[in-house]
Amino acid sequence: MSKNKMRKSFLAVGLISTLVTSGCALGSSGPGTGGTVAETEGALSGVELNVASKNFTEQLLLCEITAQRLEAQGAAVERTCGMSGSSAVRAALVSNAVDMYWEYTGSGWLTHLQETEVITDPAVQYEKLSAADKVENNIIWLPTAPANNTYAIAAESETAKKLGVSTISDYAELAASDASNATFCGASEFFGRDDGWPGLKSTYGIEIDPALVAELAEGPIYNAIAENNPCNFGEAFATDGRIAALGLIVLEDDLAFFPPYNLSLNVSGAVLEANPAIKTVMNPVRLLLSTEELQTLNAQIDVDGMTPEDVASEWLTKNGLA
Repeated sequence: MSKNKMRKSFLAVGLISTLVTSGCALGSSGPGTGGTVAETEGALSGVELNVASKNFTEQLLLCEITAQRLEAQGAAVERTCGMSGSSAVRAALVSNAVDMYWEYTGSGWLTHLQETEVITDPAVQYEKLSAADKVENNIIWLPTAPANNTYAIAAESETAKKLGVSTISDYAELAASDASNATFCGASEFFGRDDGWPGLKSTYGIEIDPALVAELAEGPIYNAIAENNPCNFGEAFATDGRIAALGLIVLEDDLAFFPPYNLSLNVSGAVLEANPAIKTVMNPVRLLLSTEELQTLNAQIDVDGMTPEDVASEWLTKNGLA
């Protein structure tokens, strides 16, 4: 099957159309750490690229930022933004149906490479992950952004204060002593991942009646927590703008269960070898993507109602990258 046909196949079965995640920037030394507009102007003229993403706000935004940045440097970009779930977009990259997408180091290490060692040092995790994935799959993890979109457990601030919960250990104690107030919401992927609900329960000794745990789509979880309906606690992403906008707080991960999830643009090794300017062109973008910056940008979409396309365009222009 041709690459183009494979792309169309993934679009047909895996694409969800929708308008409807701080650490250290790693691997910042070496070639490609510069990349001003003047240095890269037209560096990708005539190059055809396919940029993909998962199907939640931050990923849709990153897909647009990447596509528009590459287009500004002359590339012809096909968008495969909004694929359903991590496994679908990863499979598309490995099979060369798409050329690149932004992934999180924790997901790459624990989910895609299925490693069981939990690494809490962001630099060590990145080094091991990038080396292994290059050898095994010829996937290149470009140097990471400062943003760490780790999983988090959130609650409405006044509710958490009233219940005396500020850490995940406090939540485990609440689940044991007052389960009816420990109601929890999460998305299907969080409930199925070892670095999600199963591992969290094991690490913290959380025991709770399944009837008090609700599965929701990612987006509605934040409002559900804010309104205490149907849950007082729930899964969140550290870079989500709704945490501040809705008056939520993130519980301290006092046993350091959640691994780092620094952002890295994953690129097919063959594509990057043929077009090394991709690294230089995208480097200024990744250096600006802090946890706080992504919270602000995500909020413009989820809270203010802007589209990912418009947020990406304004941000790139403001930073001289359009």
